[in-house]
Amino acid sequence: MAAPNETRVSRPRGGILIPAVVLALVVALGIVLWQRGSLNALICDGDCGPSNVIPPAMLTTDSTPDPEVVVQASAGDLDPAKVAAAIKSGLGAPVLGSRVGYSAISPADGREIASSGTTAYIPASTTKVLTSFAALSLIDPQTTFATRVMQQGDRIVLVGGGDPYLVTKISKKPDRAVKADLTTLARQVAAALKESGSTTVRLGFDESLFTGPAASPTWEPSYVSENIATPVSALWVDQGVEGGVRAKEPAAAAARKFAGLLSDRGITVSGDPVAAEAPAGAATIGVADSATVARIVERLVRTSDNEAAEVMLRQLALAADQPATFDGGTAAVTNVLEAADVDTAGLVLRDGSGLSRSNRIAPRTLAETINVAATTTRTSGLLPDLPVSGFTGTLVDRFARLTTSLGTVRAKTGTLSGVHSLAGFALDSGGRPVVFALMADRTDRAEPLAAQAALDRVAASIAACDCGA
Repeated sequence: MAAPNETRVSRPRGGILIPAVVLALVVALGIVLWQRGSLNALICDGDCGPSNVIPPAMLTTDSTPDPEVVVQASAGDLDPAKVAAAIKSGLGAPVLGSRVGYSAISPADGREIASSGTTAYIPASTTKVLTSFAALSLIDPQTTFATRVMQQGDRIVLVGGGDPYLVTKISKKPDRAVKADLTTLARQVAAALKESGSTTVRLGFDESLFTGPAASPTWEPSYVSENIATPVSALWVDQGVEGGVRAKEPAAAAARKFAGLLSDRGITVSGDPVAAEAPAGAATIGVADSATVARIVERLVRTSDNEAAEVMLRQLALAADQPATFDGGTAAVTNVLEAADVDTAGLVLRDGSGLSRSNRIAPRTLAETINVAATTTRTSGLLPDLPVSGFTGTLVDRFARLTTSLGTVRAKTGTLSGVHSLAGFALDSGGRPVVFALMADRTDRAEPLAAQAALDRVAASIAACDCGA
């Protein structure tokens, strides 16, 4: 009871309730925006990557997915007519031009249930689907590649092992594909040299693991000269890029960087680094192991990394006992596809990244590769590596206006001037997966974004379709 001359102050009714409601609304809105991918730029400075994606129903972001996710259409069989109608509704867009094709496959039995255009098309970066499938097929996904330093007398040799993601220094921002760095390797080597009493050495570099031309003869001449692509090498650091400029001789550039790091640690390097193979009997005094093949493939598919794709083309060539060249790698990819019973009619491969406009792939080849990848544990990792609509990789900024399909499409993109493709799978409105490949190689060059959006709308139509039989 209030004392005399005291005034009891009553707490306003709802005083607690109103802030609680506001807080609940803010949290709910935040969850929705996060799930849509709208907060990626704030949280992750762009693409948040697979580990930060909330998996939509029937999609997985695990690095070792359950193949049944795509292989079995648990919600029922697909109606070919409905699938064809959903796809055809958008492929007639004038911006896509006169050469447009597609293939759709039912994961339940692997049948092609709808298609158009029997020819092969310029695939652009959807080529990486084939490269990655072959890499996972031929190389144990847990394999790593070692960058080594060998010593004999006063000569040390930096030996490239074909790590596409060797960096100068590990970033504070986590990256599952980056595990090896020259700074740590220099620290190892400097300690070993000092322990043996050596503080002055000559430095060589060995990139002999890969052979053949470093740039495809079928690439545009401007790709290397205009800083678009780094010449392929078994030894580079930061993919040959320093200060935004790509090195014309990435192995030599990596060796110069390593020499500087050794100097910082009290080791004098006499003269300039020179090309030299490690002599027989040389001792290993430093090793830097890459991330696993599974992690490397995950990143190269998600970000459409041309440099990593070309390195992996050579690694898979070596695994297939082929020369570590463009020709050896593409021959190995073709052999893997044929062994997997993938239709390779019209297939022409000149590189592993899709930069070459001489590549030709049929939509059915792409769709069958994606479908077959899901059938074995070894290659099934390719499915969750595919970018998610509106969330990750090269699809992070796409599907923004196709809100009903956000998170329900996983697909590899392909883009060159006048060329657009999309290959992956979508969940229809009933949760049934549809494997598809959409390709157009005579699009309106003046409207690349419109052509890209047209293919997105086709994929969104699959996601919106109730395509059950």
